[in-house]
Amino acid sequence: MPVAAPAKPIRREAPEEPVLAVDAVSVRFGQQDVLRDISLDIPCGQTLVVLGESGCGKTVLLKTLIGLVRPTGGEVRFEGRSLGGLSERELAQLRTRYGFVFQNAALFDSLTIADNIAFPLREHTRIGAAEVATIVDELLAEVGLPRSAARKKPVQLSGGMRKRAGLARALALDPPVLLYDEPTTGLDPIMSDVINELILKVRAREGVTSVVVTHDMHTARKVADRIIMLYPLFRLAADEPQIVFDGTPSDLEQSRDPRVRQFVEGRAGARLTELRGEQAAEDHDAAEESP
Repeated sequence: MPVAAPAKPIRREAPEEPVLAVDAVSVRFGQQDVLRDISLDIPCGQTLVVLGESGCGKTVLLKTLIGLVRPTGGEVRFEGRSLGGLSERELAQLRTRYGFVFQNAALFDSLTIADNIAFPLREHTRIGAAEVATIVDELLAEVGLPRSAARKKPVQLSGGMRKRAGLARALALDPPVLLYDEPTTGLDPIMSDVINELILKVRAREGVTSVVVTHDMHTARKVADRIIMLYPLFRLAADEPQIVFDGTPSDLEQSRDPRVRQFVEGRAGARLTELRGEQAAEDHDAAEESP
């Protein structure tokens, strides 16, 4: 049943247990393992950045935190409550306590920006139209969008403006947890830094916990309290942990792990040779399968 949501950010006391706990989580799609034995505690108020190359499972991990992907092993707990034991209806209600900023904003094309931002309020609360309009105006101002943007459709806005509108929508229910999936992808350096500044602004809200999935080192260095780095399973031995780094941004700069250094410094190293080898193997397999 819908419940009333506060128009203003509320003060939250930090819980003793982590807001999010990932306990030995593994995810497999068919025969492909994507995550293996991931364990992670995220305390209240922390901004965690998840780094890693494409295909290492960053977005899959993010989706397990909100119950969009069910683990094939292990469990995820939100404020001590296991997501695996919840029905779809209970999960839907729980998700109102998360804000999800999608990589491509994921706005409704047929709605105005104002209606996109207001959508969670109308869907999950009973507050009146005048208060909804006030909240929308406040959120537009918070993410730096002009009031004139409210009347426009997503297609009429730039990529950066759509990302900011997506953030405003994610903040509409004043959630205690914000999840960002590649928030600066496709943006120029200046607009990317605008998004970074907004992430920092959201972090300053009382008791907000953030998880930011990115491959952008500038974003990681600027917004993170803590960074973890995932590594693709196919490049690891069976007994190697998939989280190859867990520490502060300063710790990351000092890490001597060659896998971490290669990513941080953006060096291809031997990867191009490996990719050519993988392509040659695929071509060979395809040739053998053809009549």
